[in-house]
Amino acid sequence: MFENLTDRLSKSIQKIRGQANLSEDNVKDALREVRVALLEADVALPVVKSFIDDVKDRALGKEVMTSLKPAQVMVKVVQEELIKVLGEETQGINFNAQPPVVILMAGLQGAGKTTTTGKLAKHLKERHNKKVMVVSADVYRPAAIEQLQTVADQVGVHWHPSSVIDDPISIGMTALQAAKKGFFDVLIVDTAGRLAVDDAMMKEIKSLQNSINPTETLFVVDAMTGQDAANTAKAFSDVLDLTGVVLTKIDGDARGGAALSVKTITGKPIKFQGVGEKMEALEPFHPDRVASSILGMGDVLSLVEEVERKIDKKEAEKLAKKVATGNKFTLEDYQSQLMQMQNMGGMASMMDKLPGMGDIPDAVKDQANDKIMGQKLAVINSMTIKEKRYPQLIKGSRKRRIANGSGTSIQDVSKVLKEFTQMQKMMRKFKGKGMMKMMQKLGGKMPGGMPF
Repeated sequence: MFENLTDRLSKSIQKIRGQANLSEDNVKDALREVRVALLEADVALPVVKSFIDDVKDRALGKEVMTSLKPAQVMVKVVQEELIKVLGEETQGINFNAQPPVVILMAGLQGAGKTTTTGKLAKHLKERHNKKVMVVSADVYRPAAIEQLQTVADQVGVHWHPSSVIDDPISIGMTALQAAKKGFFDVLIVDTAGRLAVDDAMMKEIKSLQNSINPTETLFVVDAMTGQDAANTAKAFSDVLDLTGVVLTKIDGDARGGAALSVKTITGKPIKFQGVGEKMEALEPFHPDRVASSILGMGDVLSLVEEVERKIDKKEAEKLAKKVATGNKFTLEDYQSQLMQMQNMGGMASMMDKLPGMGDIPDAVKDQANDKIMGQKLAVINSMTIKEKRYPQLIKGSRKRRIANGSGTSIQDVSKVLKEFTQMQKMMRKFKGKGMMKMMQKLGGKMPGGMPF
């Protein structure tokens, strides 16, 4: 997300590098690029105008620290204004209510409400330790109820049965009573969507909202629809008492117009973002981290949290002890490392969160392609246990068999083996005092010579 915007913003700030100070002319020149970047990102025009005016006023104002260089000033001001546009504070689900906390999901058809309902249920269950029930009040879309049941089973939360012959309001009321009797912490109600905003849909969901009195009413919208997403959110916000927005398919949106428009146009915070197809691919929306990411500063905090949550610590400790005591790093270990990385969303997802990735050539990024990682795993999965432990056995006919089994070529198999050998050599350096020697080579003499 934001690739195009990040690139354009970087170029606009480059224009100020080397300048002695900020002036009306160089700020105006840089902001012309920023304006074009935001419009290309499909950010709503009123948001663009307000943003540009605020940045200009602050960049030329007296509050700027004189100790900073002009480019640093511009980055600081743009970052703080981006945070303001995105919502300033991270806002999650409000649990300050009598259980069960009721969450009503609203939105257009195709925005991903049902899948997001499942993702949110999983998020609340695993990260907040909540007992969650889900129910479908969508009596119009074929198989909508069955889809939610499948999703609920997949994420391991309770599904409350409903039927197409029932009234959405009676479904909501019945589910609420069941959630109270079952001592559930959270009830998530999935609702019907339409291809466009219409009065009948609005009246129905408004009646449902009045009946079950939800703590949260979240508007689910496809980020790839750009500023249309913000306009649709506004239409819903005018009728419903929305408490927040969930942006779906944010990983497929290179522009970011929805994220930068929704908060200003609706006045409602973005609470979550869908960052992939998997059920765990729902993340809290952090305005400060997103602003840093837009400016090419990465999102290291989210990366650290992801590592903490998804890395198998026992496996990592086991490998560290194995390497430290001089035991050989095998293809089984390499396979385990690749699987851990894949579990974190792949190399591309990790790289997006690292600072300065925008400056790395595309050819280098392509080398970290997740498709290539999947290919490597396929090659290793096609090996026998003996071959994984003794890769020197893999020659001629064995390479051919592995290539056929993994749907790759003999050259691909050779490449994986070569990379593994390089990794194995590197791991040997960690044996005993090898770590200390490696750090000394990197940064001179410890501790004063460390590069940071």
